[in-house]
Amino acid sequence: MTADHLIALAVIQGLTEFLPVSSSGHLNLLHLLTAYPDEGPAIDVAIHVGSLVAVLVYFWRDTFTLIAGTRDLVLFRSTPERRLVLLLILATIPLSIVGFIMLKTGLVEAVRTLEVIAWSTILFGLVLWAADAIGRRNRLFTQIGVPDAVWIGLAQCLALIPGASRSGVTMSAARALGFERTEAARFAMLVAIPAILVTGAGTALDLGGNQAAIIANDALAAAGLSAVTAFVSIWFMMALLRHTSMLPFVVYRLVLGVVLLWFAYA
Repeated sequence: MTADHLIALAVIQGLTEFLPVSSSGHLNLLHLLTAYPDEGPAIDVAIHVGSLVAVLVYFWRDTFTLIAGTRDLVLFRSTPERRLVLLLILATIPLSIVGFIMLKTGLVEAVRTLEVIAWSTILFGLVLWAADAIGRRNRLFTQIGVPDAVWIGLAQCLALIPGASRSGVTMSAARALGFERTEAARFAMLVAIPAILVTGAGTALDLGGNQAAIIANDALAAAGLSAVTAFVSIWFMMALLRHTSMLPFVVYRLVLGVVLLWFAYA
């Protein structure tokens, strides 16, 4: 893999993983609209690990909470930290099941088309706008319960459609459930931790000897660059959402979707 291809992949992944604009959609566009080939599972795992590191560092207090909760889960202690870990696991179960089915049936590859990305970018952009604009918005992160985790987990399955955006659909679900804007974003970031671990582990299991060699040569650089850009992206989004709505992301999605429809059907 060339250096410019590696940099493009890492930067795109880092910048878009946690913004409600779809990292998978943008990564697919890189090889659909350019001469770059598909990056393959090896580099895909590396850049996702990098973005995972970014969210762990940015939300470092929550990271320590999750570590404590995992310990309490193993030791069968009933604590608020353990409850948060269980809620994140619960929200990840639907994605794991649906993702496994799509992977084994070939649907994962079947939906990676320019037309699907274009329409889902527009459709889920409108869903994001509606969820952000309608209803009460005063619930806090600490008020998340089992029904909330279930609904957000079910919504997260839609992220398997390129262009939908994992962070976008989870934030949309949280906003529709009445959570304050930054609180919705916070839960969306934290639920990314088990989601990335599950999808990354599933992809890593398919790696062969040649792909392992690619990881040895390129993964560290890709993961590092992805981590830096993802951290900047998270900081930008959280700062923006303290002062404004999701509208900038919605407008971006609508404009991008229309441009992609032109490319797809022109």
